[in-house]
Amino acid sequence: MELRQPRDKVPHFEMQFQLCEEAFGRDFPEEEDIAKARGTERERLVAQAADMSLLVAETFGWSALAIWRPYAGEAYLETVRLLRKQTGDRYMIMAFAGNGTLGIPDGQSMEELAVKLYERPQDMHAECHRMLAEAIEWGKRAYDAGAELLILNTDYALNKGPFLSPKLFAEFVTPYLQENVRALREYGAYVMLHTDGQIMPIMDQLLSSEPHALQSIDPMAGMDIAEVKRLYGDRLCLMGNVNCAMLQDATPEQVREESRRCIEAAKPGGGYIFSSSNVIFKGMPLDNYWAMLDALKSYGRYSDSD
Repeated sequence: MELRQPRDKVPHFEMQFQLCEEAFGRDFPEEEDIAKARGTERERLVAQAADMSLLVAETFGWSALAIWRPYAGEAYLETVRLLRKQTGDRYMIMAFAGNGTLGIPDGQSMEELAVKLYERPQDMHAECHRMLAEAIEWGKRAYDAGAELLILNTDYALNKGPFLSPKLFAEFVTPYLQENVRALREYGAYVMLHTDGQIMPIMDQLLSSEPHALQSIDPMAGMDIAEVKRLYGDRLCLMGNVNCAMLQDATPEQVREESRRCIEAAKPGGGYIFSSSNVIFKGMPLDNYWAMLDALKSYGRYSDSD
């Protein structure tokens, strides 16, 4: 996160690991079960969620403890607190810090958003202020619970480019993103942005918010991690970008080669976290994730000459 080269190897973790059933024969407790539970039963389910998060990190050698379930609410913060208590300073804990800026809307709200942007911009700004305030408050609560790394998880682009023009992005996203990152950094957190898609037209605006790190570097949208490293590697840490389409459909040998390419492109000098270009998602062959980790073992070591 501080752009210093590690002493031993390229760090690795994922935002999510959705193959718990395949890997361990069991999964996280269901969200609705936690929501309905009270007293000792709730404590038991939260402890199960914490145990699963820790099992994933320890099994796959993660360098940070990413917490993604329970997905939201007080149970999420309870899980963060419990894991901080259980692990002490053994792991950096990563938590999701809310959606404080406009992202790609779903199909049902796209038309409404377009109308607000062009016909009722003040209403749109009011909504942006509300989202920002809620995200900052949630991020601070997650930090106080024990998460040092907060990830702002908002998709700004499709495969062909940003969903807003750079001009609209500069008005309706960038100032709020800047304020969101600034507030969390001042509070003491490391801040990572996640966005998929082709973000080069807005990259300078994203970097103006001064995050510590950027996750995805989406190869399916034509994002080249070697080029991003060359242009911006002295300004922020990069996390990615093993192609998720290959993780889904390629052979383990092809995944190892893709992983080697990512490592060798982004490893030099540090400031790189090895990961998929999104998450380890449901339906991905578990063997392909193991192939990723095998490549990291083979190519991810630093030496005195690096």
